Amino acid sequence: MAPSQPYLAKTLNDLTPGKSVKIIRHRSQGAVRQRLLDLGLMPGAEVTMVRSAPLNDPIELKLEAANVTLRRQEAATIEVQENE
Repeated sequence: MAPSQPYLAKTLNDLTPGKSVKIIRHRSQGAVRQRLLDLGLMPGAEVTMVRSAPLNDPIELKLEAANVTLRRQEAATIEVQENE
């Protein structure tokens, strides 16, 4: 029997432009977590990656009727699930 691989959750940082996902949970804490929630990045929200900056940081996300820009470091703390 092969050793089991640890489960690696997909994050907003893993998205490619045009990909839509649903937010599952946050791994951030404190003020950063509160800021992300205030921006509307809460569990259950549908998010689409619009584009990445020329040097690959930050990324632009479409969230309902708003566009949000996040650093890759912050995006890596938000676990997502692909839409079916």
